[in-house]
Amino acid sequence: MIVFAVIAVLVLVMLSRRFAWWRRTVAYRHPRILMYHMVCEPRADARFNKLRVAPANFEQQLRWLKDEGWHFAFMSDLVQAPALPEKTVILTFDDGYEDNLLNADPVMERYGAKATLYVVEDRFDRDWSTSKKAHHDSGELMRESKLSDAQLEQMIASGRWELGGHTRTHANLAKVNASERDTEIAGARQSLSARFAVPVDSFAYPFGIYGSEDVAAARAAGFTTAVTTEEGIPLDIASQAMELPRIKVSGKDSMLAFRLRMRTGFRGV
Repeated sequence: MIVFAVIAVLVLVMLSRRFAWWRRTVAYRHPRILMYHMVCEPRADARFNKLRVAPANFEQQLRWLKDEGWHFAFMSDLVQAPALPEKTVILTFDDGYEDNLLNADPVMERYGAKATLYVVEDRFDRDWSTSKKAHHDSGELMRESKLSDAQLEQMIASGRWELGGHTRTHANLAKVNASERDTEIAGARQSLSARFAVPVDSFAYPFGIYGSEDVAAARAAGFTTAVTTEEGIPLDIASQAMELPRIKVSGKDSMLAFRLRMRTGFRGV
């Protein structure tokens, strides 16, 4: 009996660390910003399956959000904080994968959802994962189909999508000089705004890698908000506007993990 009791305690400790169910709920007056990349089936032996949320799981997540009374908003709506309703959720998608239109958009339409798309301006034939880690040289992300400009126009016209900036080439900002930084951040914003005739007011730091100079450059470029890959829920939009944390939605998450993230901002410890 003692052995079984010890095993039970160890299992409970492991589950508590993995899911952190004991964390205090963050007040629902604070908007949740969700981070997605792809909505597609996982691939055998792929390196980046955490970035791939299966369409059925994405639908389950949106259905739950709708049923639980969450209000879908754009990143541009954050300027209204704290006037946003309780239980506001903002879907964000990074990079510009074609499955965002083919797989995510029909689900969003069914549930009245909207999203901010942080699109890389020059996104074709690039394996930007190597910009973060040189050994990421499989070409996996380069082979993923990216959204064409015509498809982006279609998404914008639907009213379900707004554009955000994500640099010109998905650059590792820690490795560029001042001139290149301006081209990547300000230049991309100007190009996207002119090409699609829409405001581009929110920015996402590629890989979540950034420093104080990048924050200053994004602000100087005219961005009013910027998101990171830091996990969590923003508690003060005004002070965190250029370094907003997000809730990571992993393709390997269960629905339990998703619900816990919505409650606390984190899945585990």
